[in-house]
Amino acid sequence: MVSMDSAVPARLSRGTAMKSASKPDRRDATRQSLTGLRLRKHAAYQRAYAASRKRQSSSMSWFLAPQPAACPGYPAPEAPRVGLTVGKVLGKAHDRNRIKRRMRDILRRHVELLPVGCDLIFHPRRGVLIMDFKKLEAEVVRILQQAQAEAARMGPVAPSAETAAGPTQ
Repeated sequence: MVSMDSAVPARLSRGTAMKSASKPDRRDATRQSLTGLRLRKHAAYQRAYAASRKRQSSSMSWFLAPQPAACPGYPAPEAPRVGLTVGKVLGKAHDRNRIKRRMRDILRRHVELLPVGCDLIFHPRRGVLIMDFKKLEAEVVRILQQAQAEAARMGPVAPSAETAAGPTQ
């Protein structure tokens, strides 16, 4: 009788021996991270809302705002930024988290389509939960392409009077 200990190397971490060699890795080499590309502060969301207008698609609303140009006291915009807002009206926490996971996954796959020099905020509707993933992805890609076209029309952003004065205390 062969013991199980001799078949598994001693230094393998828990669960490693159970992985199948035929199973492909779920991570896609072209998929990128959203780290550094997300809106995090309430003030950044408020500035983006004030500088943009609401646009609608079939399953979400979205806002596109130019990032403020580099001014004394403000960091220069380095990359496009994206924000997701999923309010409590969309369901319980597990539903809201699922919506955010689906949206973040799609955005990671299409980071290169984010409009440079702009902040983009998505407000998904409840239908995103039951929507087919491929349809949702196609809609987000269409929105990203529209946002790129609109960002190109906006051109470079001049500092506003409020941002030219520097940050307020």
